[in-house]
Amino acid sequence: MKDPIALILIDDNRLLREGIAALIHTQPGFKVLAAFAEVDEALQKVRESKPDVVLLDFGLADHDSLSLTTMVHNEVPEARVIVMGLLPLQEDVANYVRAGASGFIMKDASFEDFFATIRAVAGGAEVLPPALTNSLFTQIARNAAGGSRAKVLEAVRLTSRERQVIDLLGEGLSNKEIATRLHIAVHTVKSHVHNVLEKLALRSRLEVAAFTHAGGVRALDQ
Repeated sequence: MKDPIALILIDDNRLLREGIAALIHTQPGFKVLAAFAEVDEALQKVRESKPDVVLLDFGLADHDSLSLTTMVHNEVPEARVIVMGLLPLQEDVANYVRAGASGFIMKDASFEDFFATIRAVAGGAEVLPPALTNSLFTQIARNAAGGSRAKVLEAVRLTSRERQVIDLLGEGLSNKEIATRLHIAVHTVKSHVHNVLEKLALRSRLEVAAFTHAGGVRALDQ
């Protein structure tokens, strides 16, 4: 039997915090380690317990959720951050992606979407709201590769396997799913992802996907 997905919830709205925690408790396969309103207490618990997922409210009243995302990602990289709350502006979502967020749960998400996002992120995938995917990919691609696009296109040399990995990253697959699809080991996939990031001068799997959706890989073939 698999261990439950360990969660820490950070939301300064008591009603929402307790309601979300109670909702999660009703579902098998999930375990809320703690729920906090205070950021300092939450960070200490994240450092100590190293949860699978941190659920972070986008609209914390007295704290910068973006900075908190960066701190969690840098200090406890194994804890994957999901940002919840109001529908962010496109630019805000791109900033959160660069800060290390792995997923987003919108205000109007269904219960099914809520738990599916947590499962996917805990499994190693990155999850974006469908309504924002295309515009976000474009924004990230411009920011990530825009200034150096010509240099990247001129210098990069991708192997056929790396191109396959890029295509599957563009589909949002996790390392394990890519390994299964290509019949190779997970550690081999990790090596390919690392090489792709280095060659394309990108910083995250989402930026690779953005580069793909914006036509960057097709441009390499021209």
